[in-house]
Amino acid sequence: MCQLLGMNANTPTDVMFSFTGLATRADEHKDGFGIAFFEGRGLRHFVDHHSARVSPLAELVKRYPIKSDNVIAHIRKATQGQVALENTHPFQRELWGRYWVFAHNGNLVDFNPRLHAAFKPVGGTDSERAFCWLMQELSKAHCDVPSIDELSRTLAELMPQLNRHGTFNMLLSNGQALWAHGSTKLHFLLRQHPFGEARLADEDLSVDFAAHTTPTDRVAVIATEPLTEGEAWVPFQPGELKVFVAGALHAG
Repeated sequence: MCQLLGMNANTPTDVMFSFTGLATRADEHKDGFGIAFFEGRGLRHFVDHHSARVSPLAELVKRYPIKSDNVIAHIRKATQGQVALENTHPFQRELWGRYWVFAHNGNLVDFNPRLHAAFKPVGGTDSERAFCWLMQELSKAHCDVPSIDELSRTLAELMPQLNRHGTFNMLLSNGQALWAHGSTKLHFLLRQHPFGEARLADEDLSVDFAAHTTPTDRVAVIATEPLTEGEAWVPFQPGELKVFVAGALHAG
């Protein structure tokens, strides 16, 4: 299975500590990596079909001063589709004049929906097909950018249709919010004042967040497996869809 990482915050926040923890797991998940992060309405998007352990692009990303309020990252262990750049998550599309980013962990069996020209997959993965189908169904349900609550209700109606085909853990963002769905394995963590020290579970690296934050900062981190030790990671329930806005759970 692949590994997911998402971050949502109420102010542009450094994601490199969490990305370093994710990249450490690329020994097993060696079939590519990617990261996308929003800067206002703009999007920076880096993907490579080589392992994050050996990719020069991954080294560049680790040194890039990424600060964003919505980030999605992924390391791939291929199940469908060859190891190739076009099959590397996260995937990107445009809808209603906004960029959308999507990453998936799982395996969808016999999922071959009819897709119209605006949302055709470039690669050969079940993940990109699912993303295109979600974008198509959202565009059919709403003629313009709906509210976060409306989007969440529509997505909640669509998730069971994907779950029927297999494992569907996913992250989705349009820069306004971060939607996360847990089919089998996904965890989240909320960081807020008073901030403390965190240590990566797979790397000898720690950071004192109190030295880099203000009392009003809020950050939500979503990952397949908890990335740190000594923090209160919460597992998703099977089939659960959560929405994160400004570093907090959105009640809706």
